[in-house]
Amino acid sequence: MENQYIRLIPAEPSLAEQVVDYYKRNRAFLETFEPVRSEGFFTLEYQQTALKREMADYEAKTAFRFYIILQEEPSKIIGAIGLNNVVWGAFCSAFLGYKLDKDYVGNGYMSMAVEMITRYAFEELGLHRIEANVMPKNKASLRVLEKNQYMNEGLSKYYLNINGVWEDHIHMVKINYAMH
Repeated sequence: MENQYIRLIPAEPSLAEQVVDYYKRNRAFLETFEPVRSEGFFTLEYQQTALKREMADYEAKTAFRFYIILQEEPSKIIGAIGLNNVVWGAFCSAFLGYKLDKDYVGNGYMSMAVEMITRYAFEELGLHRIEANVMPKNKASLRVLEKNQYMNEGLSKYYLNINGVWEDHIHMVKINYAMH
């Protein structure tokens, strides 16, 4: 998936060095938004194993993870986006997750990536519903979802453990009305 600015590339082990570089560059920035990470998380071995798991999940159609690169900087990962915990059958739903390099925030890249993966989820995969959960203080992320017509379905109290604290999250949803 791509446009004139960014490309979403699927997980593969050859990306491990770029993924480690991304996480090391953004370690402090991401702490505010993610679970506590062990030192091992920032190693090549850990990320190679994670990328292999992401590939297996893709094949099993339980998760679809992509890495974001700029068209003008194809060897540098600037973020990640994925459809996680995909449930098929009557539910036909997934959770959307994403993160962006601190130095690229505010340029519209994540809004583009969310638009691309939402279209992929609905048109290619045939999902009915995508859910995204965002901490109320993460105004930039909420704005990305609002720009992509995700709707606020309410507040989930103490929803996820982020950086050692159980944080409330706003439950944002987009429904594939073409399936009705």
